[in-house]
Amino acid sequence: MVTRGGSARAGDRGAAVHVAGGEHHEGTVAPAGADALHRLRTPVLDQLSEAVLVLDRRADDWHAVLVNAAAVGLTGLERHALLGARSRVRDALGLDDDSAAAVDAALAGHAAGALTLPARRADGGAYWAGIQLAPLRLEGVEQELWSAVVRDVSEEVANAQAQQGLLEAERRARVGLSLVARVSDLLQEADSADVLRAIADMLIRQAVAWCAFVVVGRNLRVVEGIDDDPPPMHPAAYRFERTASDPVLDLLLGAVMRTLRLDPEVPAVEGTLTADLLALVTPQLRRLRDARPEVLVLPVLGRQRTLGLLVALPRLDVDGEALQSGDAGGTTPGLHDEFGTVLELTARRVGMAMDNAQLYAREHALAETLQRAMLPEQDDVPGLDVWTYYAPNAEHAQVGGDWYDVVNLDEDRVAVVIGDVVGHDVEAAAAMGQLRSVVRAYAAELVDPGTVLGRVDALVAGMRIPRSASLVYATLTPAADGAWEMAYSRAGHLPPLRVRDGKVTALDGAHGTLIGFGLAARGTSTARLEPGDVLVLYTDGLLERRDRPMRAGLDALRDLCARVHAPDAAGVGEELLQLADAAEDDVALVVIRVPGGTEGEVDVAAPRRRRWQLPVDAASIGRARHAVRRACAAWGIEDVAAAELVISELTANAVMHGWGRIGLRLQDTGDGLRIEVEDANPAPPITRERSTGRVGGFGMHIVDRLADWGWRPTPSGKVVWARLRSQAAATHGGSARESADGNAPGDDGPGPGGEERR
Repeated sequence: MVTRGGSARAGDRGAAVHVAGGEHHEGTVAPAGADALHRLRTPVLDQLSEAVLVLDRRADDWHAVLVNAAAVGLTGLERHALLGARSRVRDALGLDDDSAAAVDAALAGHAAGALTLPARRADGGAYWAGIQLAPLRLEGVEQELWSAVVRDVSEEVANAQAQQGLLEAERRARVGLSLVARVSDLLQEADSADVLRAIADMLIRQAVAWCAFVVVGRNLRVVEGIDDDPPPMHPAAYRFERTASDPVLDLLLGAVMRTLRLDPEVPAVEGTLTADLLALVTPQLRRLRDARPEVLVLPVLGRQRTLGLLVALPRLDVDGEALQSGDAGGTTPGLHDEFGTVLELTARRVGMAMDNAQLYAREHALAETLQRAMLPEQDDVPGLDVWTYYAPNAEHAQVGGDWYDVVNLDEDRVAVVIGDVVGHDVEAAAAMGQLRSVVRAYAAELVDPGTVLGRVDALVAGMRIPRSASLVYATLTPAADGAWEMAYSRAGHLPPLRVRDGKVTALDGAHGTLIGFGLAARGTSTARLEPGDVLVLYTDGLLERRDRPMRAGLDALRDLCARVHAPDAAGVGEELLQLADAAEDDVALVVIRVPGGTEGEVDVAAPRRRRWQLPVDAASIGRARHAVRRACAAWGIEDVAAAELVISELTANAVMHGWGRIGLRLQDTGDGLRIEVEDANPAPPITRERSTGRVGGFGMHIVDRLADWGWRPTPSGKVVWARLRSQAAATHGGSARESADGNAPGDDGPGPGGEERR
């Protein structure tokens, strides 16, 4: 009797076998009690379909002392070989060292058990041996004997491995789908500074030993986020007179999705893109123990070109254990097909996200540049205090169709236009530019505002401008007593507001339909602006809210205008912007104040800050000085000579070395004046060395003598700031910096340094 799966110790349920008869073959090694063993082997044992070996321990090893016919057939060895020269278990079953050690360990445990081990027959054929071990107890035999029942379980092992492979493939497929879905989720935050690093870290945790996203500029560099304005790619820098192949460059220029496999042990030609990439990856190969010595390179494809590369190092194994193959213990290093597909899908999705970000940035820059180029450059009107303001809504890509225009038509006539084209895109900006040009052309030719809008109607209908628009066109003519006569006409636009001694009048005459829809003649209304009067022209973004009707917004704006008492146009505009809290749409605002009238006391509760938008033009220097004088007069500050000099130098720098529009900001901080000048040139100003032979270049020395100054970068350029010191501090000379880096308290920008300035 053979006991499986349990223990059969002597004295318990002893496995006693009593069989009569038997024979002793020549060549067998007979232990003590051989007669009992001879009786054990009978024709019945030979008729068993499973191979049976009785094992005895001698000379520190286990030997077969009895076998049946099935054992001869399974092993391919003759009976005398199994019981003679190849009686050791490892020789009889064809076990390797590890398998033989497993059998020894099982036998040393003195308990029945089962093993499945790789084995080989006498002819070299491999198979899987299922071995059932159980201790034997025979009467008259004191030695420790074991029975080993051996079956060929190769088919069962193959089925189990196939099932395990299917389960593993299914698991990897689920992981792959989860990774792709997670990549898509991460790319929803494409504007994050580290979205690509997050994707790479996730792939490293789940699929590969290491990976990174690489872009090709003047050199290779690993990127962590999606740059919507990347530096230009320079693959041509690698296209010297090549005598050897450069597979990475071919992949970059091919714009076809495929996986390039590089052997890091094979050196690439120095100076090629392939050599640079291998130099980038080699430190990672040295650092990682589970990385296979192979480099995978995939193109990150946009719509028409390759935007970067996804570089990965596959793992030697996926789960930390060798992947068992069907030939007994082999390993299959490398990347599974599922994870290879994940890398391809990741590269495609990242490529589309990068392309979309860059496409959006290009379109946005085009639209913003187009609109900024077409925004009016406000003329400085003698005899009037004019302040203009425009702010796009960032939610709508910072472009729109609002515009304003203040133009000196001749010595006695000023044209004022404010309009709004429906939309916030390139088409709206283009329509705005067309309308502005048409209005300015007719304004220079015709005098009556109604006639001007009538001509604009006729021309716009023929031009087929796709967007509707509203506008107010007005002319201002000075009168003999310091007042100004105003004539105006409206095309579907909100009425201008006239503020006189706290009373607000809506100039709602000459109302007509939107531009391009005028079926009848346009009318003209008139109004008179007395000294001290304020005229406010605006677009609906100043008062429009989702939670109230337009009429309620207009009433609220009239109430705000009645509460504003600033003595300068810039102050009126600042108070209106602060009280209106406009944030839902584009805002264009024109404030015109007629000098004179009753001068009230300075309102200490009013905002003590001003801002202006100036063109890059030499005339802006004079306008900046005038703006400082008016603001200081409104705040009761008498000594403005130093402020005029500082703002002249900073504005002159912006005009000479900057580009784009100039942003001028002035603030009364309570202990001095703070001046900020912003332009689109990111290069910082510096103080040049003094030289008697130098013409110019002393502007920042002047600023340095009069103020503490510094600069800080902005997303669109830089801001140079200056804070005027007291007269006592200025007379001592030098630059008493408040901090080592040139920044005043509360400023985090670097100190002076960088590009030359005047």
